[in-house]
Amino acid sequence: MEFTAQQIAAIIGGKVEGNPEVKVSAFGRIETAIKGEIAFLANPKYEDYLYSTGATIVIINQDLKLEEKIEPTLIRVSDPYSSFAALLSEYEKIKQQNLSGIQQPVFIHATAKIGENVFIGAFSYIGENVVIGDNVKIYPQVYLGNNVIVDANTVLFPGVKIYHNCIIGKSVCIHGGTIIGSDGFGFAPQLDGTFKKIPQIGNVVVEDFVEIGSNCSIDRSTIGSTIIRAGAKLDNLIQIAHNAEIGSNTVIAAQSGISGSTKIGKNVMIGGQAGLVGHLHIADGVKINAQSGVTKSIKTENTAVTGTPAFEYTQALRSQILSKNLPELEKRIKELEKALADLQKEKS
Repeated sequence: MEFTAQQIAAIIGGKVEGNPEVKVSAFGRIETAIKGEIAFLANPKYEDYLYSTGATIVIINQDLKLEEKIEPTLIRVSDPYSSFAALLSEYEKIKQQNLSGIQQPVFIHATAKIGENVFIGAFSYIGENVVIGDNVKIYPQVYLGNNVIVDANTVLFPGVKIYHNCIIGKSVCIHGGTIIGSDGFGFAPQLDGTFKKIPQIGNVVVEDFVEIGSNCSIDRSTIGSTIIRAGAKLDNLIQIAHNAEIGSNTVIAAQSGISGSTKIGKNVMIGGQAGLVGHLHIADGVKINAQSGVTKSIKTENTAVTGTPAFEYTQALRSQILSKNLPELEKRIKELEKALADLQKEKS
């Protein structure tokens, strides 16, 4: 697929500076791009590459002043990073539009309802009473259990497994290997020291415009629903336990774990390898630093926390400084104790 600078500018709302008819057919990084590729400049650290890049088109900030003459055609926008992301999204949509029809072999139960312009890849399984909306793209080896609903414009990449009764909203993207609706970790301890499994009869609800990375596991609730609210973004390798709720537009980085029945507000940011114990409430706008262990609810909005157990970010930094100074403080205390002992000897 080829696009002219003028066509790209129309997609992202930019202004062309240079030849509007030049064409590109691929994307590249500004430092390594070659002829026929489009790149972008958002970070000032890479500005020098603007004058040496081989890219045919570069998206830049509308206010950037050029230090010297350049070869590429420019498209000026207010936010190059967001504009480049929007262009990539449009490119993906165009590619996916070419996917349609049902490959063979697949299993589709007679009671399943399939919308228009749906793609179902080979070796997929579509169970009883499944409902698949218009323009859904289901890549090979996807499993949809009985009574699953997948709404319009959603993309399920290879190997996604969605267990029975789960609901996936519109324009959701779920990457390969992720499992939605596996049993929550519920076991009742018995008098003899064994554990008896508690049936998990709820489901998982993933609302609209959510993106879930690869190899995540989101457990079904014991009763009711585990919920991922609209616009949430989950990285790879994340565990969401039963009856948890992830607020709208919350982002969670890789290898994080959310324990059962914890409710996370909207616009929360959780760094990689963070862990949250069960039955907590996390207020809107909270920021949880990477590798933090959250053991108590955070009720104040827009708080930043770090450490294990996690506490307020600036206090944590002060504690770290004090911790670094402990050896020197210990040395000074011993010197003072010795000086005090020597004074007492002189007096006696």
